[in-house]
Amino acid sequence: MNLPIFLLILLFAWMPSVSDAQTVDLLIRNGHVIDPRNNIDGVMDIAVHENKVFQTGRNLRLQARKTIDATGLYVTPGLIDLHGHHFWGTQPHSYLANSFTALPPDGFTFRAGVTTAVDAGGPGWRNFNTYRENVIEKSRTRILAFLNIVGAGMSGGVNEQNTADMDPKLAAMTARANKQYIVGFKLAHYSGHEWLPTERVVEAGNLAELPVMIDFGGANPPLPLRTLLMDKLRPGDIYTHCYAGVAGRGTLVVDSRLQPWALEAQKRGIIFDVGHGGGSFLFEQAIPAIKQGLKPNTISTDLHTGSMNGAMKDMLNVVSKLLNCGLILPEVIRASTWTPAQVIHRDELGHLSPGAPADIAIFSLQKGQFGFVDVSGKKIIGDRKLTCELTLRDGRIVYDLNGLAAEEYR
Repeated sequence: MNLPIFLLILLFAWMPSVSDAQTVDLLIRNGHVIDPRNNIDGVMDIAVHENKVFQTGRNLRLQARKTIDATGLYVTPGLIDLHGHHFWGTQPHSYLANSFTALPPDGFTFRAGVTTAVDAGGPGWRNFNTYRENVIEKSRTRILAFLNIVGAGMSGGVNEQNTADMDPKLAAMTARANKQYIVGFKLAHYSGHEWLPTERVVEAGNLAELPVMIDFGGANPPLPLRTLLMDKLRPGDIYTHCYAGVAGRGTLVVDSRLQPWALEAQKRGIIFDVGHGGGSFLFEQAIPAIKQGLKPNTISTDLHTGSMNGAMKDMLNVVSKLLNCGLILPEVIRASTWTPAQVIHRDELGHLSPGAPADIAIFSLQKGQFGFVDVSGKKIIGDRKLTCELTLRDGRIVYDLNGLAAEEYR
């Protein structure tokens, strides 16, 4: 039986039209979305409204104030660089603590798709207020920090050997007072055979219930790396520079063979972070380790003036390098988005769920022949390289390489 005419009129009046659809601030259409947290790996649309992800899905029927056609491009959460150095300033003889070797973040993050950068130990409890005022509050990049266990921060030389300035209680108190910014603690560059510095940074981690990151120092002969990873550090703690081959430190690969305890350490929860830097990434470490099953949990740069123009270059070059060392695209995206967000206990970051901050990167995947160099000057030829086309930070366009979001001039 046909519905009465008046019921049909009511039905059609109720059905939403395109003009009645929700109007959002931005719609990214037809991009290949990779969102590891939500197990998304396919062509979809992403709607952004009021600085947050509004909706992700296929063929969204939404009106938008601005639309970006991402056909043929990859769309991911904004990258999280877990290890950089951004405490830039003019303090002489102070290395990476309010001095010349560190870098202001915004000129180095957005163009590589990075929306969150974590400073790896630049400030300590003595100078964190300066760091917050001069760097965090002045940057458009979201800046977080591992607080150095040394009160003076990563100020170089003898300052970083000062065990009397390694105060777990004051470090933990500073972290608790600045919990919106401080995500853990850092120990770096200590030279010596004693475990006291490691024990003090772990104590700070226990007091504040935060992870620690270790840049294992130098000693001759080296302290046993197995002891650090299996006995001293806790599950969730981070071993950075994992593919380094620095004198005075142990290595994960010896004579092309992965150390037998390395995979066991990763299984017990130790986070293996790349931390490429100017001297901490060797193909002779990375490629055998990856082939034998030790893939990095997190990918990071160790960005500073000593690495930015060398083999490291930027976050996306490091990601592309790992893509050509045996990882696949979803793995490198996971290791630079959702996994680092979990490591620093910031589950609101690193994904594209509705309500998440609209930190989004759009990449092109170039295919051809590309040279990638390690810190010893060795080169591999890769066939894939990611280029950042556009970056959104908190829903706002902060980088647009080729005018993807711009109106055409006529």
